[in-house]
Amino acid sequence: MNIRSLTRGDGVVIGAAALLFIASFLDFYSATGADMPSAWSAEGSLVLPSIFLIGFVAVGLLIAARFQPESRKVLGLPLSAWGTVLAVSAAWSALWSLITCPALLDLGAGSILAFLATLALAGVALFGSKVPALAGQLVPDPKPAAVPPYGGQPGQPQPGAGYGYPGAQQTPYGSTPQPVPPYGGTPNPGPGPQDSQQTPAPAPAADFTPFWFAVPVARPLYGEDGSPSPIAELAPGTWYLAVEQRGAATLIAQTQDGRRGVLNDTSGIQRG
Repeated sequence: MNIRSLTRGDGVVIGAAALLFIASFLDFYSATGADMPSAWSAEGSLVLPSIFLIGFVAVGLLIAARFQPESRKVLGLPLSAWGTVLAVSAAWSALWSLITCPALLDLGAGSILAFLATLALAGVALFGSKVPALAGQLVPDPKPAAVPPYGGQPGQPQPGAGYGYPGAQQTPYGSTPQPVPPYGGTPNPGPGPQDSQQTPAPAPAADFTPFWFAVPVARPLYGEDGSPSPIAELAPGTWYLAVEQRGAATLIAQTQDGRRGVLNDTSGIQRG
């Protein structure tokens, strides 16, 4: 379960559930000089199962659908579809409880708050994914921290700005140092051994925005150094953070324990 998969609409659903829970303990109908029961203590009344209990079940299904694969269904329908049907049913029952209020009674705070809560619940279930303000993430993605160069620490001088002669360049680890030309001379730009052995990696996309994703089946995650042995295995039902994109179908993913690696197979992934 990952809270970053929740949307603002899910936040409204959770708020509606809290309001519905409070309304269940208030007087559903009121009468002058009489203490009217709540939905939990009203004997022979159907408002408890038809409004409150159905509303609570709808909230549970709508929230649970965020943490389950879309392919998981109950009697041929996904959890979100069942939650939407029950949310609309609860709102319809709450509306009729207002219309059919007994003549000798008045509407209580419980009936009014129950109608507002179920109305908000049904509205988000039906139109939450179509309204941009509700479809956005409830908790924004964290910005990826800048990774210092290998062996470097934040605040230390960057390559090319160290001590030595002006404009000196640092030699990459593992490469052959190039001879320093005499004062006033021109260096020989001949190819070095490393130029014929190293292949440049694809540059990350400039307009890439990190996002959360889940894989449909278990897939290996390989190290960024090109090692053929996987460093981790991505499991379905768990959300991972994509921090870079390499090419058209390769992602640099980060696991929940902070490990980064290359995901070569991105077919069928579900974006959060």
